[in-house]
Amino acid sequence: MNSLINYLSCGALWLGLAAKAPDLLRHRHDPYLRAICAVLALAGLCFLLGAPPTVGAVNGLSGVSNLAAPLTYAAITGYCAASQVLVVHLRGGPRVGRTARRWKLAYTGVVLGIAVAFALGEAPAERLTDFDTYYAKTPYLAEMIVLYLVAHLTAVTVTTVSALHWARQVRGALRAGLVLLGTGALCGAGYSVAKLVAVGARWSGLDWPVLGTAVSPAAAGLGALLTVVGVLVPLVAPRVAEWRRAGREYARLEPLERALDDLLVRRALRLPRPRLASPATLLMWRRTSIHNALSHLDAYVDRDLYEQTRTCALAATGDAELAGARAWAAVVTDAVRHEARRRETAGHEARRREAAGHAVGSGRAVAPGAGAGRPLGPPPDPAALARIADALASPDPVPTASAVPGGKEPVPCRTEPVPGDANPVASGAETVAYERSGPA
Repeated sequence: MNSLINYLSCGALWLGLAAKAPDLLRHRHDPYLRAICAVLALAGLCFLLGAPPTVGAVNGLSGVSNLAAPLTYAAITGYCAASQVLVVHLRGGPRVGRTARRWKLAYTGVVLGIAVAFALGEAPAERLTDFDTYYAKTPYLAEMIVLYLVAHLTAVTVTTVSALHWARQVRGALRAGLVLLGTGALCGAGYSVAKLVAVGARWSGLDWPVLGTAVSPAAAGLGALLTVVGVLVPLVAPRVAEWRRAGREYARLEPLERALDDLLVRRALRLPRPRLASPATLLMWRRTSIHNALSHLDAYVDRDLYEQTRTCALAATGDAELAGARAWAAVVTDAVRHEARRRETAGHEARRREAAGHAVGSGRAVAPGAGAGRPLGPPPDPAALARIADALASPDPVPTASAVPGGKEPVPCRTEPVPGDANPVASGAETVAYERSGPA
């Protein structure tokens, strides 16, 4: 059971390390990222070296009885140093570098003390799970055990206090991460406290091995899980929030893409849908398809219709952005219909002329009106596209006006939806389309 806890904890920590490795490669000189990756790497190494099968393998391959013990203690001490450096960088301040160096030097001294004590002590009997309590009375080895446990308890205590204190001063994902980090460090303190109590009991002539073989690994495993989640939450939360925002924007643009779908299919203007793509990539793909369709419709856009519809919508709503979006929605709907009708009429004309033996021409019946083909200005930005999609999806009738080509007076603003059209934003566009397309 202890081995399973150790290996699962190691896997969770190194999974977090794998998630942060690309960022570290891109920003290898960032001390904060280096500290995070060091914490995850060393914590995982501690659990790997502490697993009984690994202990046996290290001892067997090295030929030194119980060599795995000082190696594990050194890894734990390195993890303590990395935790302190991470806390220092989280705090910030003018003396970050100096404070981080002091912690590194202090724990380097602890590692040297562990190595010297193990070299001076004698541990002939191999112990896979209870080295701490078995050799708690052995000269030099007892000092080595207490040294690493006190160093670990100091580190997790400082981490707990610092993380939970700072968590009260911040909000959002950072606060959640700090609370988890502090709670994980507190669980880690349970590891060293349980070990120290077991060692103290051994000194008193008692034998409480369950504290060192069952309680401390469980506390360390839970602490590792909470620590890795606490470290990753502030880093992953912004990306998750961006994906959620992109997903909402992607769904929001669906009515506009649906209005352009026939044109996108007929003219092959839609790029292939990316597979296994992030929401941000899918949003870019949908926006690109929409812009492709709008560019193709430039020749069919009726500026007069846009101006009249915008004027009427502005008078009805008093919102300039909403009025512009509803005018764009009306113009897009009209342009799509006119383009489809012109293509159908041109096809009939082509077949008639082909039958008559003449070259295919443009046809007077599909000549654009006076307001058509005049650009409305720069293409809509992402926010404008979203508002246009909202206007197309809105069930409320939109007051619009039909700009009649040929210099005629515009039709007064209307609020009734176009007959046969479920979308009311293009009210008035049907009249324009028929007047511009001429006789069939």
